[in-house]
Amino acid sequence: MADAPRRHGAHLFATRPDGTQVIRAATPLPPYPDGLTAHLVRHAREHPDRTFLARRGPGGDWDRLSYGEALAQVERIGAALLARGLSAERPLMLLSGNSLAFALLSLAAMHVGIAVAPVSPAYSTASRDHARLKAIVELLTPGLVFAEEGRVFAPALTAAIPEGVEVVVGDGTPVGRSATPLAALTAAQDPAAVARAHAAVRPDTVAKLLFTSGSTGVPKAVINTHRMLAANQAMIAARYPFLTEAPPVMVDWLPWHHTFGGNHNFNLVLANGGTLHIDEGRPTPAAIHETVRNLKEVAPTLYLTVPKGFEALVPHLRADRALRENFFSRLKMNFFAAAGLPQPVWDAIDALARDTIGRTVPMLTGLGATETAPFALVTDDGPGRAGHVGLPAAGVELKLAPVGTKREARLRGPNVTPGYWRRPDLTAAAFDEEGFYRLGDALVPVNPAEPARGFVFDGRLNEDFKLTTGIWVSVGPLRAAFLDAFQPLVRDVALAGEARDTVAALVFPDLAACRALCGAEGDDAAVLADPAVRAEFARRLAAFAGRSTGSSNRVARLLLMAEPPALDRDEVTDKGSINQRGVLRGRADLVEMLYAVPYAPAIITPEAP
Repeated sequence: MADAPRRHGAHLFATRPDGTQVIRAATPLPPYPDGLTAHLVRHAREHPDRTFLARRGPGGDWDRLSYGEALAQVERIGAALLARGLSAERPLMLLSGNSLAFALLSLAAMHVGIAVAPVSPAYSTASRDHARLKAIVELLTPGLVFAEEGRVFAPALTAAIPEGVEVVVGDGTPVGRSATPLAALTAAQDPAAVARAHAAVRPDTVAKLLFTSGSTGVPKAVINTHRMLAANQAMIAARYPFLTEAPPVMVDWLPWHHTFGGNHNFNLVLANGGTLHIDEGRPTPAAIHETVRNLKEVAPTLYLTVPKGFEALVPHLRADRALRENFFSRLKMNFFAAAGLPQPVWDAIDALARDTIGRTVPMLTGLGATETAPFALVTDDGPGRAGHVGLPAAGVELKLAPVGTKREARLRGPNVTPGYWRRPDLTAAAFDEEGFYRLGDALVPVNPAEPARGFVFDGRLNEDFKLTTGIWVSVGPLRAAFLDAFQPLVRDVALAGEARDTVAALVFPDLAACRALCGAEGDDAAVLADPAVRAEFARRLAAFAGRSTGSSNRVARLLLMAEPPALDRDEVTDKGSINQRGVLRGRADLVEMLYAVPYAPAIITPEAP
């Protein structure tokens, strides 16, 4: 039996005799609607002319969609989807990326109680055999499939979509099979049928089926109900009251097939009557300029991205005073998720804000998953550090259960999935005996003497391994420390060492940074073989080893990868992050090379570049 909950700050902490802790917010969750699109109906009624979504057209000007226009098109498309007999059993499947059509189709399906299944475009465009896409189609049995660009998605449509499934193409280009123009959906009308279907939407109605591969590489569909999505927005608004005081303005590139962009960010704008500018940029050397262009025109009130997004933006903020002044002029909050933000990047954003507006802007983060819609844990407005994940949002219970030497985070609340679509085996394994979802992440307190300071990420349980000495290697913290130490030369790393004497690394370098270091003009392999590059990696590896406290956090040697992680080899998860075990499994020969004696010439050690 747990002790009586003790209040620390805004949260209640209870500890059980076995050491399990249960933490929840002291303030209850505010009410929320039965269905997500109730927000669209409300804002279309209260301010129909306000811009909801904006995307640059071919000429460079913003094409805008107001709340009133959005609802009118959603109702027409909803009528078309109902007429085709779509449902959770025959959902709407979306193959392409963020667009006005994507938004309208998604909202239309949810508005009338039809499940929508957005799928990573990479499964169609970056895959050679379309194996993942075929598996997804087999699991979903979609009733209709949408692709924005016919030419781009034609090979995937031919390879993976059965002939009997209707295909809708946004741009009308041929796809080598019969296809319906998007205009056929937007021309439909049946107000009575739409009204009946919308009224029948309940909290347990399936809104989305979101795919996640995690460490297994096998796509699984996470059920997202209307309760999950609506409750999650109530949690977000309770944590950030400024969202309800003035309509939020966002510039965002994060993909809508993923929970961060499609649930957290898109729904945040929808729920609070804000404006979302669809950013065609990406945090890469080739595409960041489009993000910079947008941020010079649009002053966001909050900026949410992955760590690479902030990292790619920092040099441009430093170099361009006009960009800095516009970016920080209305900014109330920065937020990152999906990975750890390197502390030097965090410090740079703070310094730029102080230089521009005389104060820092809160940099917040948290911890969640596709299975939690995703908002679950969140940090406070105080000074933070890389690795902090905060405390449970209102309505969420966090259980820290002892698992081996660590404590696994488990979550329960209205934002948590009921399970995986058509996979009762996975659903049963995902929850403990009390109905808490097993997040798979380990947490430790920032300071055990001050519980209100929250928790720090302590790695993923399924990534950790033992050396032959019996010492556990906590991969998450070690990986984060390694990436910090090698910025900006490294994009990612996979750590090997299970049943070995030492930890070694397969390193995915930032080739542009490496090329700038040596000035080499050759191919990627030549850049990585350049003596200046190898010497700098050896120097940093020696410095990193010098700061280690033992074999569990010392990297003994590394190998530079010219070939990036591959989707088809399960080396990349659905969110674009590295699949640690997938890389080690797919490159087992290179792992063996790391440990072969004498060392191969390509191996870099602290003693020898």
